[in-house]
Amino acid sequence: MGQLEDMALLVRIVDAGGIGKAAVQLNMAKSAVSKRLKELENRLGTQLLSRTTRKSALTEAGSLYYQRAITIIDEVAELNAQTHGVKTSLSGTLKITMPLSFGLLHLTPVIDEFSQLHPELNLQIDFVDRHIDLLAEGYELAIRIAELKDSNLQAKRLTTIRHELCASPEYLEKHGSIETLAELSNHNYLQYGNIGASHTAQGKVELTDNKGVAHTVHLNVIMKANNGDFLKEMAIKGKGLCYLPNFISYQAIQTGQLVTLMNDFKLPALHAYAVYPQTRFLSARCRALIDFIAQRFGDKPYWDDFSL
Repeated sequence: MGQLEDMALLVRIVDAGGIGKAAVQLNMAKSAVSKRLKELENRLGTQLLSRTTRKSALTEAGSLYYQRAITIIDEVAELNAQTHGVKTSLSGTLKITMPLSFGLLHLTPVIDEFSQLHPELNLQIDFVDRHIDLLAEGYELAIRIAELKDSNLQAKRLTTIRHELCASPEYLEKHGSIETLAELSNHNYLQYGNIGASHTAQGKVELTDNKGVAHTVHLNVIMKANNGDFLKEMAIKGKGLCYLPNFISYQAIQTGQLVTLMNDFKLPALHAYAVYPQTRFLSARCRALIDFIAQRFGDKPYWDDFSL
């Protein structure tokens, strides 16, 4: 093995969180990874990882080697990307994760078009709503809809994710119109959330009036689910109000199955981000996909247009 491969091996072990996890990601036997690491340490004449039966940690020398290895690997990757920049087609493997509903509803045609442009590219996609440790699980890129807090990640905003508070015409006919804060209070609410998370009996919605004053209105949670498509269907059937991103509810609003509420108030918005580890050089294939998605959606995506 060359020195660059040895550097990459140590980086993978550290990022994965141990020799065993790195072996799984590399599709190698744990003993083989351990042997290669030991050979590297012997050649360098110093211990890079302090290993116990339960965990491993970088030594002082290992930490210095790891940081320099990252820089060198990234510089080589950038050089290769620039050298092959004349190619119109991308290649290699891009392992990414994205939210289930958003991915299936809106990223599917984008990924399809991107893959047709780059047929040599191998895409590995994990549709999952849970938070994934990109380094530990070997992902190069994640699409996330959230308020980002992880300082270990870099992010590029892809588009704005706006929400609407909705109900079916049948629900409004039965329970009356909802136009004021007082009328909104205590209505049946279909809440999005993790079932395992702790929560109070009352859900709440935050709205801002045209004077910039924020209001919090409590609703009566009668159903909770971790899937927005399910909650949309329950709202269409008249079970209660739902507060969902437009990319889920827009077609039901277009067809009149759902009606937007409290239109004189502003609801909080989130953003969709492309997220990747800040310790990594952003590959040409990864950068290309990020730019491709951002260009397709823009800041006013098609799902915010409720007209047919």
